[in-house]
Amino acid sequence: MITDQQLNSLAIFLGTLMMGLIVLYHFLSVNDQDTGSKSTEEGAEKASKHKLSIVGAK
Repeated sequence: MITDQQLNSLAIFLGTLMMGLIVLYHFLSVNDQDTGSKSTEEGAEKASKHKLSIVGAK
């Protein structure tokens, strides 16, 4: 059977590991500029073309 001390150590280890992985995920997602900036530029380009088609300009 698992003791209280072993359960405490396991909970602290898993909690620390989880927080470390969350920080790593956020660090990687914030610094991922290749895919994020490309999709933003494409979206702005499409919106601009759509706006121009509504106004009637070419």
